[in-house]
Amino acid sequence: MSVPHTAASLACLVVVVAAGAGAQQIFLPAACDIKPGNDLVNTGMQSLRSAFTTKFADQRTKDLKDADRVLTQAVTSGKQDKNPAAWYYLGRYYVMENDLPGADSAFTKALALAPKCDTDIRMYRRNAWVPVVNAGVQAYQAGNADSAIAAFRHANQIYSAEPVAFIYLANLFVQKKQPDSAVAAFRLAAAAATDTSYAQDKRDALFNVARVYHSVGRNAEATAAYRDYLAAYPGDLQAIASLAGLYMQTGKRDSAMTLYGAIMDHADSASARDLFAAAEAVVSAVPEPPDTAAMASKCRIAQQKKRPPLTPRQIITRCAGPAADSMASFHAVADPQYRLAAKAYEAGLAKNPYFHQALFNLGGISYLTGDTGKVVPLAQRLYALDPLNRNTLADLVRAWQLLGKRDSVQRYLNVADSMPVEVTVSDFATTSKGATIQGLLTNFHTKSSAPLTITWEFLDAHGTAVATQAQPVPALDAGANQPFSLKGEGTGIVAWRYKR
Repeated sequence: MSVPHTAASLACLVVVVAAGAGAQQIFLPAACDIKPGNDLVNTGMQSLRSAFTTKFADQRTKDLKDADRVLTQAVTSGKQDKNPAAWYYLGRYYVMENDLPGADSAFTKALALAPKCDTDIRMYRRNAWVPVVNAGVQAYQAGNADSAIAAFRHANQIYSAEPVAFIYLANLFVQKKQPDSAVAAFRLAAAAATDTSYAQDKRDALFNVARVYHSVGRNAEATAAYRDYLAAYPGDLQAIASLAGLYMQTGKRDSAMTLYGAIMDHADSASARDLFAAAEAVVSAVPEPPDTAAMASKCRIAQQKKRPPLTPRQIITRCAGPAADSMASFHAVADPQYRLAAKAYEAGLAKNPYFHQALFNLGGISYLTGDTGKVVPLAQRLYALDPLNRNTLADLVRAWQLLGKRDSVQRYLNVADSMPVEVTVSDFATTSKGATIQGLLTNFHTKSSAPLTITWEFLDAHGTAVATQAQPVPALDAGANQPFSLKGEGTGIVAWRYKR
């Protein structure tokens, strides 16, 4: 169950850093103008001050024990349960003891009695939250899912005004194939993202509610979630395409085609990435083509049982029609979607002409729809970026076959056989400061390859090389492979190419 989105990946979250955490070396009384007003509460505050400032572990233990005793006494038998300072300092005691449920309960009572303490209490909640979230992040990065989930849940007990821990939780539940838990966490993330600095997190969380339902086939819930999302973000092309795909699956073809048509209405203002994602969503909703071979075989068996017996020509004639009709029905549905996806890819490639996957996918659509005017130029553009890949060469061969150019077909079959090694890019990730490429080098020959050097270029949207890196490729034994990872630094990187 995958839950992608166009602009943000759930794995791209960063470790939370507490502003000023660890720098404070003095004990601060309440910053919201509440006074102890009682000897027990004052004694508890002084014990907390001593525990905070002492350098001796045994003294800290004694002071915390004293603070717990007198503050608990204050809110029980001491009749200070309506004193916000008593609950406030009891909450700070629980923070120092790392008892987050206790701190949450005490701070909640303090805030109900003294709403003016919201900012102060929020600071202590967040200071307690940060190290627990960071522990969860470390467990997440180490692959310890259960420990990470426990940490994020623990963190959310004390502070829930930021979305990061909920997003991590949602991502973990997606990985564990627990869609209801994932949806609940995404909804909590959206609710927590009230600050404008979390606007993208809120948007992604709401989108992923729909994506989670969609990915597990809960179409009614996915449809409702997409509608809610598009009410807030009406120009999101991937959501439009995904909802249209659901309508298509449920027989609402007119509604689907109306939505599909809206994709290109937003093309001018959409990013290349959004257009590519929308195109992929359109293609994913294309129905599977009918198995005409199986249909013909079943038909022949049935016709052979007819009496009086039919001639072979009669059987062929009778069985050809249903298969042809089935394919015609398929193309009537699929071809408009393929054409729309092609338009979205073309609009995206006008903004980023060198994006490998879009060129590859658009070439495939051009082949499927028999677009002889585009299939070869697209394959050639892909070959200019990725010349040492057998899928790239297969696209060129297939394109020339469609045009009936046997000499060109043979030429590129020979090129494919003579490649020294195959280059397969498995991941390309960009940031505002650069990009990384990961992949595999494979010697598919029956003898060792010769060493060579590949020159990689990290491209901007105009095809200009922002960064260049030479990659020495050692000799590889027959059938051997070797992973590689490259990094290019610079702004505006959106694509890659390489040359021998």
